[in-house]
Amino acid sequence: MFERPKTGERALLVHIDLEGEALDEDREEFVELARSAGAQDVGLVSGHRRAPDARLFVGAGKAEEIRAAAQAAEAEVVIFDHALSPSQERNLEKTLGCRVLDRIGLILDIFAQRARSHEGKLQVELAQLRHMATRLVRGWTHLERQRGGIGLRGPGETQLETDRRLIAGRIRQIEQRLVKVQRQREQGRQARRRAEIPTVSLVGYTNAGKSTLFNRLTGAGVYAADQLFATLDPTLRRVDLPDGQAAILADTVGFIRHLPHDLVAAFKATLQETRDAQLLLHVIDAADERRDDNIAQVNEVLAEIGAEDQPRILVFNKIDLLEVPARYEPATDGAPARVWVSACTGDGMDLLREAIVRQIGPEMVSGRLYLPPAAGKLRAQLFDLGAVLSEQVDEGGGWHLDVRLPRRRFEELSRASGLSEGALTSR
Repeated sequence: MFERPKTGERALLVHIDLEGEALDEDREEFVELARSAGAQDVGLVSGHRRAPDARLFVGAGKAEEIRAAAQAAEAEVVIFDHALSPSQERNLEKTLGCRVLDRIGLILDIFAQRARSHEGKLQVELAQLRHMATRLVRGWTHLERQRGGIGLRGPGETQLETDRRLIAGRIRQIEQRLVKVQRQREQGRQARRRAEIPTVSLVGYTNAGKSTLFNRLTGAGVYAADQLFATLDPTLRRVDLPDGQAAILADTVGFIRHLPHDLVAAFKATLQETRDAQLLLHVIDAADERRDDNIAQVNEVLAEIGAEDQPRILVFNKIDLLEVPARYEPATDGAPARVWVSACTGDGMDLLREAIVRQIGPEMVSGRLYLPPAAGKLRAQLFDLGAVLSEQVDEGGGWHLDVRLPRRRFEELSRASGLSEGALTSR
């Protein structure tokens, strides 16, 4: 047995290329993941295998190389850029003499650090417990013994069985709490639908600039940083659009290659905002050499949560790094529209707002409307909607208004005020 350290900042990283899997380009991302978790990178061991070894994932010779490197670097934890089975993790810890963490555990640790809201913490804890339930035996073989002796004999349940039962109970509690949160979110979505306010959801690969774009469009001031999974908790804010229209913009968690299925399941309530949105803004790091691969990874996750058929706009961000101008490319042959912007400088934001309106904007009506002096309430409502383009007052105290607003809203106001259908004339 080895003594588990209280901290685990000094990390030796292990990346193995497997035949038939395009994982080589993930190496830089893996290092960034470790740093995002707060690890101090003390070395990287790489290798190549046709297939994972059933016992150690790597061969015996490579395991010895990792052990020697970990001892030389005084590493407190060895992190693998792969998903390890519970038995592989346990065997590696015994062989290497230190803690072993796989890619899933690493991502879960980052999520645990970044979650801020009550819902986010519950979701992360749920994913951690599901992951932990399969790994209780790791490094704790003494727990497999039943307690015996005078005064210590119990119901015959081992400590591991007790731990599994406690974890299962906690999972049920969290799932029940998340069901309540999901009901609250659904009530919010129903209220927005009744108010006819469309929802636009930001999606994209992590560190593509979603939160920076969210702040630029809404002025929300949410945390944004040049790191993976800078923000986790969903944020909803109103965004003003051309022609007096508005939408609710939702900033969601970023995606990544091999996103743990437990996390996708745990964040189901949050990702529901994406599935129910009227429009998706797929934010892409235009300066990233792997942007095509990142787009494919995001599309896979969208398919997994049932949002693959949602209308979308591809937003190519960070054009300031490419030194190319902002531009709008309309949809053609079934391909989504594209907008090239810089969330950092604000270049192209007007083009993006116009593109959103083209996708979700209702049928608009415009013209000149005459209101008698007694229609002051209707005039105030039109101003509140931002539908009045210009106004003239006649000698009798009436108003001549040039207006533009959604047809449905105009019809509702007309019915409530008793206006005839021909009240709106061309300018």
